[in-house]
Amino acid sequence: MKRRLSRQVRVGGVAIGGGAPIVVQSMTNTDTADVRATVDQVAELARAGSELVRITVNSPEAAAAVPRIRERLDLTGCRVPLVGDFHFNGHKLLTHFPDCARELAKYRINPGNVGRGAKRDDQFAAMIDCALEYGKPVRIGVNWGSLDPELLARMMDENARRSEPLAADEVMREAVIRSALESARQAEQWGLDAERIVISCKMSQVQDLIGVYRALAERCDYALHLGLTEAGMGSKGIVASTAAMAVLLQEGIGDTIRVSLTPQPGGSRTREVQVAQEILQTMGLRAFTPMVSACPGCGRTTSSYFQELAEKIESYLRAQMPLWRESYPGVEQMRVAVMGCVVNGPGESKHANIGISLPGTNEVPVAPVYVDGHKTVTLKGDRIAEEFQAIVASYVREKYGAALHASAK
Repeated sequence: MKRRLSRQVRVGGVAIGGGAPIVVQSMTNTDTADVRATVDQVAELARAGSELVRITVNSPEAAAAVPRIRERLDLTGCRVPLVGDFHFNGHKLLTHFPDCARELAKYRINPGNVGRGAKRDDQFAAMIDCALEYGKPVRIGVNWGSLDPELLARMMDENARRSEPLAADEVMREAVIRSALESARQAEQWGLDAERIVISCKMSQVQDLIGVYRALAERCDYALHLGLTEAGMGSKGIVASTAAMAVLLQEGIGDTIRVSLTPQPGGSRTREVQVAQEILQTMGLRAFTPMVSACPGCGRTTSSYFQELAEKIESYLRAQMPLWRESYPGVEQMRVAVMGCVVNGPGESKHANIGISLPGTNEVPVAPVYVDGHKTVTLKGDRIAEEFQAIVASYVREKYGAALHASAK
């Protein structure tokens, strides 16, 4: 697929747009004023693979905490850029807390929540002035749920005077787009370079998001952040986000993404990072961790053993990646197959870097292992899982460790 070529924006050490790899980002749900909790969650998200982490900056206490959060993260070696999320009072917080403005890598500004009436331009300008003073990029992040009511009312009135008025939802989508583009161009007029502007237009319905971003891609060359807002919980949120973003990514639209999942009570926030990575990897756009192929099971596989092994191997691979990423370049491209019977097991295993074909119902209780298309060993007994995991670890060391040594020569 051909990527839409946007202007490149630098956020800390991360490049967004301009042909750079699509960036995965996430957001904390801690009280930012709670330094310890926020540091812990930012670090957890970064370990999971989030390349940018957004934090809420909604109060003087939160703004005052930002430099301490940055300092503690740096002391632990976590360099992930922090993005400040501002609504309503961002102009005051950025102005009154210069250390906060300085330590954030990017500001997210929602044009619908900057201010009303005559105050709107002054308060927006104050935030852009801070971005200029500290050399920071800005995301103009429009959200359909907090769209500028004055802009929407004006456009609805204009539509009502048309000889053939558009449907209300069409006007709303155009209002979202116009809010983003007019705000970005206003920021440019005040001196902010286009190479320091990212645009997002968050919608909560799949077809609305697709339509809005297709229009944005035609009408501007700003870097675009994708995300379905209020996607929901569990499988519903995952399916909706994937359905919307996959269409746009396939068309080459999108420079950075977030999957806005509502976590289960007490659940880890890292699930949204994992889903974003899986969207990009299954589409062939990026590689983050070795992929595990596993059959769904059928009447030939009445045992759940292959399902348990697939889950164990996938968890093992993901847990190892923070270490492997530095030591074994290219390991994220590896494919592992864990198959459940003789129908597709041997063939799928041969196509993977490493594959195992477990016995189905009434099959001989042995499990042939294939490495780079060749059968190498047959496992049996009670320690198949442990032995196969050891084979995977040995393969990583031998193949990808050799690549590292070769590149160092």
